[in-house]
Amino acid sequence: MKQQTKMTMNLRSSNKILVQAAIILFFFWVVALILLTRPLLNSPQSDISSDVLQRLSNAVNELESLKVRNQELQWILTNISHEAQSGKLKEDVVKRLRSTLEDKIRLPFDLSNFDKKISGPSKNYEVRRRQIYRGIQEFWYFVEQELIKLKKKGHDQNPPELASLIQDILSSGKEHEMVLLNDLQELSSMEGHDEWRITESRALSDLVQRRLHYLQNPVDCTKARKLVCNLNKSCGYGCQIHHAAYCFIMAYATKRTLILNSKKWRYHRGGWEKVFLPLSDTCTDPSGLDRSNWPGNNETQVIELPIVDMLSPRPPFLPLAIPRDLSDRMIGLHGDPQVWWIGQFMKYLLRYQPDTQKMLDQAKEKMNFKNPVVGIHVRRTDKVGTEAAFHSIDEYMLHVADYFNKLEMREKVEVRRVYLASDDPSVLPEAKKKYPEYEFLGDVSIAKGAAVATRYTDSSLRGILLDIHMLAHSDHLVCTFSSQVCRLAYEIMQTLHPDASNKFKSLDDIYYYGGQGPHQQTAIYSHKAFRPGEISLQVGDVLGIAGNHWDGYSKGVNERTKQSGLYPSFKAVDKYNIIDFPVYSEVAVAA
Repeated sequence: MKQQTKMTMNLRSSNKILVQAAIILFFFWVVALILLTRPLLNSPQSDISSDVLQRLSNAVNELESLKVRNQELQWILTNISHEAQSGKLKEDVVKRLRSTLEDKIRLPFDLSNFDKKISGPSKNYEVRRRQIYRGIQEFWYFVEQELIKLKKKGHDQNPPELASLIQDILSSGKEHEMVLLNDLQELSSMEGHDEWRITESRALSDLVQRRLHYLQNPVDCTKARKLVCNLNKSCGYGCQIHHAAYCFIMAYATKRTLILNSKKWRYHRGGWEKVFLPLSDTCTDPSGLDRSNWPGNNETQVIELPIVDMLSPRPPFLPLAIPRDLSDRMIGLHGDPQVWWIGQFMKYLLRYQPDTQKMLDQAKEKMNFKNPVVGIHVRRTDKVGTEAAFHSIDEYMLHVADYFNKLEMREKVEVRRVYLASDDPSVLPEAKKKYPEYEFLGDVSIAKGAAVATRYTDSSLRGILLDIHMLAHSDHLVCTFSSQVCRLAYEIMQTLHPDASNKFKSLDDIYYYGGQGPHQQTAIYSHKAFRPGEISLQVGDVLGIAGNHWDGYSKGVNERTKQSGLYPSFKAVDKYNIIDFPVYSEVAVAA
């Protein structure tokens, strides 16, 4: 693998040199033509005949020289390619390359740059940059909600002029917030680290995907240690996908090949492989020499895994845990590494079969799905009144408008496009009627298929696949994190961008994973409670967070004082649960 890595890096270097050389040769050729033709254009007609033959002769000599240099480079690059394939580079090839680039083409050549990587910012820099961004958001949440409260109170007790003044402050304040966030976003691009973020995102994701491929494709399935997971959990699509991802994380953490039992799957009787690619090319047989229910032991070949609600004992590597060996890179790269980690399992799990991909591509083209677009998911029916509160379409559209207003400060938006997904067929017509200035994409028939009575039909499966796919590919997501569909779309979104942790607005919960371990924060500033319902903090206090009220305050429990209540959101940051997962030394860090 190391030899292959070295070979790949040498080939990449060869390609870079070839491009540089081609550009330089082209430059010399253009300069030569300019020098030759300028006197011809500026000289009188009588002088042309006297020196034209001499200049043409010089041009031929120069072109011949360039041809020789080109042949020289071709010889060197051909030999580099051959030597790179064998993992060796002859010293005379390198010397000749140096001589050509330095002496003949005057291009300095430093072998130390052969394997030079794109440098990136420090982890602390990236963490603080994102912290400032969130701090601005939380500041405005607080100010906005306080002004709204004052406006409502003033409506009954004060003259209309006060309400009007407060509204003016709200409008101006919102504009200030958008400008600050835009400036901060542009600053992060101007600092020169965007290329690093893209490169690091691809490299880190590629590493995890190769580890998963290695885990899922043992050389000998009959001897492989396996973890069997039954897909048919009694819940909806989003819940079942999250169940499969939980099983996959458990398999990764125990270094066992995941066998997903999906026979007679409720969403497709043909099983998982009729919709998605198989999880393994070499090992799908759940049999083994011995079998046990969780937890078994290291020597047990096959272990059956229960649903997360019944898991006992509970291991430390359940979400929202992240692996220690990758944690520094994940925290430096992403604003919510816990979600990025889960997204990587979704990326491997949800690889579409060609027919599924074709269906999604055709639907996307038919509805004219184009960026920029905001995805809205409005969950109603069986969730409202039980797991979630009712939210009107107007609440969603406030945040859609905010997104486009902010975007228009940077670029012209021709069409304010919205993809609207819902299990309530009345939502899409209502939105189109109330907001004619927006172009709404969506399908009422999908909403009808999402009803409880028709949820497990083929058309319903196509509908939910399409909704999640389009929501995840939107530029911004407005939804309720109490919904599994919303959280699933958000997780997939993380695999499509270097960092999509800020590309959402939840109208209710913060992000969570069903059956997760504790979600904790650490106080980075002290706070003395002065309002009813608040709790005091000291720097370093660990807080069990229950939710963000999106008004400048979060709710949680101070584990030092055991007090439960509200605290300023900006005074605490996530405390990552960093756990020792297997490091998969069999898989090279760089491909």
